[in-house]
Amino acid sequence: MTKKVFLKNIMEDCVWELLDSILSQDPEVCNCEICRHDIVALALNELPPHYVVREKGAIYSKIRILENQYRTDIYQELTKALIAVKKAPRHRD
Repeated sequence: MTKKVFLKNIMEDCVWELLDSILSQDPEVCNCEICRHDIVALALNELPPHYVVREKGAIYSKIRILENQYRTDIYQELTKALIAVKKAPRHRD
């Protein structure tokens, strides 16, 4: 029996998990799907990737990433990305 192996950037999950918290702090920012994805993409481009293989590694890594310093870094990059997208959204009104 072959075990299913997967490769995952856990940082992406962590950024998505913290996105709503950042968006809730600025009621004027657009919350549409395009803007949300743009914010996440910009933030991820500035954060170091953290790849894991297999589910067990993902769980341990996610816990570590969500520790204080990583969380601070994620919030910082999400805030910068939110400001950039708010200034120049790509969606159509």
